[in-house]
Amino acid sequence: MSAAYDPGKLAELAARDLQNHQIAEAESKCLRALSTDRQHRGALNVLGMVLHAQGRHEDAVRVFNALTLFEPRGAEYWGNLGTALRPTRRYDAALEAYDRALELGGVTPDLLYNIGVLHVDRCDYESACAMFSRAVSLAPADAGLRLAFAQCCFDVMRSEEAVAILEDWPSFTGLTPEIIAGIAQLLVAMGETRRAQPALARVLENAERGGPTSLRLVRVLERTNRLSEAREALTRIKARPETVSGDPDLLLAEATLAQRDGADEEACRLFLSILKDHDDFLRRHHVLFPLARSLDALGRYDEAYATLEEAHRSQVAFLETAAVRQATEASPAIDLARKGCDPEDIATWQDAGAPGVEDSPIFIVAFPRSGTTLLEQILDAHPALRSMDETPFLKRALQAAIECGIRYPSELGRLSAAQLEDIRDRYWSQVRGRVELGSGQRLVDKNPLNMMRLPLIRRLFPHARTVLAVRHPCDTVLSCFQQQFRAPDLALMCRDLPTLATNHKTAFDFWYAQLPLLGAATLELRYETLVADFATEVRRLGEFLLLPWDEALLAPGEHARAKGYISTPSYSQVVQPINRRSVGRWKRYEKHFTDALPILMPLIERWGYPL
Repeated sequence: MSAAYDPGKLAELAARDLQNHQIAEAESKCLRALSTDRQHRGALNVLGMVLHAQGRHEDAVRVFNALTLFEPRGAEYWGNLGTALRPTRRYDAALEAYDRALELGGVTPDLLYNIGVLHVDRCDYESACAMFSRAVSLAPADAGLRLAFAQCCFDVMRSEEAVAILEDWPSFTGLTPEIIAGIAQLLVAMGETRRAQPALARVLENAERGGPTSLRLVRVLERTNRLSEAREALTRIKARPETVSGDPDLLLAEATLAQRDGADEEACRLFLSILKDHDDFLRRHHVLFPLARSLDALGRYDEAYATLEEAHRSQVAFLETAAVRQATEASPAIDLARKGCDPEDIATWQDAGAPGVEDSPIFIVAFPRSGTTLLEQILDAHPALRSMDETPFLKRALQAAIECGIRYPSELGRLSAAQLEDIRDRYWSQVRGRVELGSGQRLVDKNPLNMMRLPLIRRLFPHARTVLAVRHPCDTVLSCFQQQFRAPDLALMCRDLPTLATNHKTAFDFWYAQLPLLGAATLELRYETLVADFATEVRRLGEFLLLPWDEALLAPGEHARAKGYISTPSYSQVVQPINRRSVGRWKRYEKHFTDALPILMPLIERWGYPL
């Protein structure tokens, strides 16, 4: 039989077409093969994969169902059936099909990967991580498996594990431009900008040479404030004939860039278009939070607030379903307020051997969304300083202190000089993994809720200077409510205004109770005063930190644009000129503060803020 009519040969050619993304050609060859032999296993198998690639999932399910009836012991067919069932959301049936494939001896990295993806869809991240880990153990150099495993860990806030999985990514096999873009995007999202740079450079080089451009690249470029490049990359993607105009990921990229351009009407239209077909409630918050931002920009405040309420319900449901955190759990950071220092213990503290002010970090602390990112960029612009975005290094130092067998914070005096030196060494070792400090450069450690770790700061670095950022409590609380925080602790403590207000009050009650006992060198800086009289306040800040004056301190937006990646939700704001647009924004939502305002009143009165 000639190749033109041989079903086996046609099936082989169709499989090659499918691999080369020639979908129509593959389907045509399958149908020709089946016109000769209606039950040809190879042609049916490729046809099922073609249908799946076209999004015709029910048709694919029927094909693979037939194959499992023809060949009940065919592990590959059962695995393909599970993969076809997954997008139809018949998860139990898909799991049964995958289990059958495993029973029949079809344990392959690809099958384990597909089962892991199914568990992600089911929001069972523990099972997903287990499957991806098992797949990586079978194919440790496979780039696609490594990226999937790292992404799964990142999704459930296991960022350190995700970084470790991608540690030696250039040695992986199967590094397509799409996978490299995914690695770059994930590393950037975790603040690992130095590690991400080689991956980003390779993706950009591929795009410049006319290779395929990834939507992941667009997201990385936007996230690092390289907006013109992001727009150019998106234009190239939209010009490709195979691009589907209604693809949700494409619409999300378009909406995000429209929002960055201030085209909020267009952004709203695109976000709403995505939500129209987005019926996965557990993940709707990824679209709802940015939609609320554009609604707010358009002055549609009631719609924005209702959208935020739904966004928080979605995010809390995701965190609970994915078993990351329960909504009733207290924030570990805020929980530190339950215990204070012992004055008798503080009296025993010895500072001999501790680093001086020039060799200590500068700590920027606050309640989140109080202007700390702006302060960080101001200081990072000074040539004698270097910031590292938000890190958990002081949190780890606290854990190291507790592992020495002390009660925190009432027994910090029991730490020996050797123990303190060891904890400081570990801290600096982690810092060196994040930033390179030049000769004579001082570190800026900005992490708002480190205000809850003031006793540890004072014990480890007794000569350190600490800057406390203060902002109108209602503006702070509203801004927190409007953000999509990834960290479970922050996400849950920001789920509604009364919860936020309570945590805000608890944090500052703790601060003002401990500060007189500790005698830490602290400057309280008001956000409203800073943006109203910028040069004066920056000079005051520089004097407190014993810095020689440098005009670069007055151009934080320019510095932030040059820096590119900024880890906090303020990344799109701090690149703009200093302005007062965020002052008093809470008044637009005042009717929603009925329960929160009484909680915040003591601090409003303490700081003399107007209502």
